Amino acid sequence: MENITELLKWRYATKRMNGEKVAPEKINKILEAAHLAPSGIGLQPYEIIVISDPEIKKKILPIAMNQQQIVESSHLLVFAVWDEYTKERIDHVFDHLILKQNKKPDSYANQRNFAKTFFGNMSIEENFHHAAKQANIALGLAIVAAASEDVDSTPMEGFDPAALDEFLQLSEKGLRSSMLLALGYRDQENDWNLKLEKVRKPFEEFVTFL
Repeated sequence: MENITELLKWRYATKRMNGEKVAPEKINKILEAAHLAPSGIGLQPYEIIVISDPEIKKKILPIAMNQQQIVESSHLLVFAVWDEYTKERIDHVFDHLILKQNKKPDSYANQRNFAKTFFGNMSIEENFHHAAKQANIALGLAIVAAASEDVDSTPMEGFDPAALDEFLQLSEKGLRSSMLLALGYRDQENDWNLKLEKVRKPFEEFVTFL
């Protein structure tokens, strides 16, 4: 098993990519890591839209503040989360779980009812923010998985979510965009961020032991 600390030291927020394509098997491993991410009550209230079409990425570029990683990346991942935890969505998750585990129909009844009650007492906006936090767990694992495949990545929140939702017609699927993740390979000559030392706040300011 690779040393995760070394992987995280190697990766950085890549500002310029060279356009080289990432092999499909590497992309699939990154997506599988995100797929295996934990989520609250196991609901996985998000989907990942994988964009490799250059023309689509060009149209997203102005929506994402003209950040060049959008068009220079090999693949652009859009993390799209449920706009609402509906009873139908919750039932679908538990029905699938019961089917795959070959359980009795009333299995997980308590968890199913808890999920419906818990999220039913939230506003739609609270539902969205909860789902977005769940998606960020998958995003983090995708970043680490990318590093393990020697693939650079850039998580991006700098975009107009309403415009992106309209362009990708996400509302028709009951989804809202929360984060982007550009995947590709660093431009060794033109990425100014590559030459800078990675800096984080002092460890003693970051962690408190009680």
